[in-house]
Amino acid sequence: MAFCQNCGAKLEEGVRFCPNCGSAVEGNTAGKNGTAGADSTRTSGTQTSGSTNEKKNFEETIQDLNDTEDTTDQFDPEDIQQNKVMAVLSYIGILVLVPILGAKDSKFARYHANQGLLLLIASAAYNIALRIVNAILYAISWRLAFIGTILSAVSIAFFVLMIIGIVNAANGRAKELPVIGKYRLLK
Repeated sequence: MAFCQNCGAKLEEGVRFCPNCGSAVEGNTAGKNGTAGADSTRTSGTQTSGSTNEKKNFEETIQDLNDTEDTTDQFDPEDIQQNKVMAVLSYIGILVLVPILGAKDSKFARYHANQGLLLLIASAAYNIALRIVNAILYAISWRLAFIGTILSAVSIAFFVLMIIGIVNAANGRAKELPVIGKYRLLK
């Protein structure tokens, strides 16, 4: 039984390319009947390789985006367990007020409330600026309105930050949000 030197997947006898990662297989070129591996094996291996590499690249991108300072060890584990819901609420728009007012004594909830408040303020500031730009563009010519539509696509970034914050809070981690998480409004 042969294994891929790149990813460690089991290899059928006679394959020239790993069906898992698509890398060339050395010393496994003779098939069961002594001929070289079939072209269909190479084709299917290449197709699998493309989707696997794309998936890995997407996962690596998300992990890199969430590669911020993790201060979970500074919080009491009991506080984390009791206030996960409050921490999750921190990232859902105006509901950030619930942990700010309802969990004043929880350091974990206040940490996430700070992150959620930063996200809410940044999102509101962006939306106000976007409306001003849209009004200016529309005043110049209605044909320029498409630029505002393109600029509004940046709002997806705020949604991604919200999801990252919710996942971190639900997992009991105290990780800063990318870009905006390093600032402190609440103590």
